[in-house]
Amino acid sequence: MQKKPYISMPVIRRLPRYYRFLRHLDKRGVTRISSKELSEKMGFTASQVRQDFNCFGGFGQQGYGYNVSNLTGEIKRIMGIDRKHTIIIVGAGNIGHALTNFPGFAETGFEVKALFDVNEDLIGTEIKGHPVLDVKDMDEYIRENQIDIGVIAARRSAAQEIADRMCAAAYAAYGTLCRW
Repeated sequence: MQKKPYISMPVIRRLPRYYRFLRHLDKRGVTRISSKELSEKMGFTASQVRQDFNCFGGFGQQGYGYNVSNLTGEIKRIMGIDRKHTIIIVGAGNIGHALTNFPGFAETGFEVKALFDVNEDLIGTEIKGHPVLDVKDMDEYIRENQIDIGVIAARRSAAQEIADRMCAAAYAAYGTLCRW
């Protein structure tokens, strides 16, 4: 069995920056870019750009550079945003509202399915078409709705308990300790 290569945290942290910049270029109709041009625009060295992409097999051609659309798609695949992910948000206050209204989720394939809260004034309402449910029902909802990601937007004092419940529900649903 072939061993997966080690990818350093700095490379992983740069991937979203590459992705956002390449999407911008793609939307402007730029079809190719060299590692030198990319490095100058992003503040890295050309060597660093090539090394970063080589961690994943390399995507350019010497003397041609990178096809912007193809590279954007590859980075999207590497980051796992080339497919849909279902989300629940625990905490329907200001942060939960802001996250639910954030257009970037839907644009990158993250679909908010429901919010959960303890506030009886919020339970039974909707935020941008998504139901606000009682946090007591969260575990069952995760098990029954194939939720991929749980976002905690609740008080710090409740966060660990919520995380533990999410992981237990994921284990019950998927047989893994935590899919997230």
